Parts: sequence; structure tokens; C-alpha cells
Amino acid sequence: MLTIEDCIAMSDLTEDEVEAIAEHEHLPMMAALEMGWFLVQTPEGEERVRAMIADGIAAAEARDDHARAARLKLTLRRYMETHSQIHQ
Repeated sequence: MLTIEDCIAMSDLTEDEVEAIAEHEHLPMMAALEMGWFLVQTPEGEERVRAMIADGIAAAEARDDHARAARLKLTLRRYMETHSQIHQ
């Protein structure tokens, strides 16, 4: 049987990226993983994931959760480095 960790390892996403999608979309991790995997198949979808992570940063900063905001900033940087189809 596959675990969530196995599924994440087979995707183009990290656990932190999946967690950001889950938080943004109010989904369980497995549903967020499926959604994220689907989205990163196109440049438009990659941009949507980037926007979800950026929204998470803004939400964390708005509630003064500096630790969460910092973690999401690292997540966003890693995401931008590995998903080169995104145009800024």
C-alpha cells in the first residue's frame, strides 16, 4: 500500500508545497496532492500553485505568524526554482 509520503515522492511537489495547497484550498493532504500534481502539468497550473503559496504567505503575515510566513517563503523560493515554466 502506498503512503502519502510515497505519493509525494512520485509527484513534482514537496510536502511543504502540498501542505500549502491543502491549507489554501481547505483540503486533506491527499486531495491537495492530487490537485497539485494536476496543476503542475501546465504553465497556468504552475502559476496557480505559486499564487496559492503566495496567498498563504500573506495570510500568515496578516495573523502575525512569522514562523509560518518564513517557512512558506522558503517553500515559494524552492517552488520557483524547480518549476521553471513560471514567468514572473
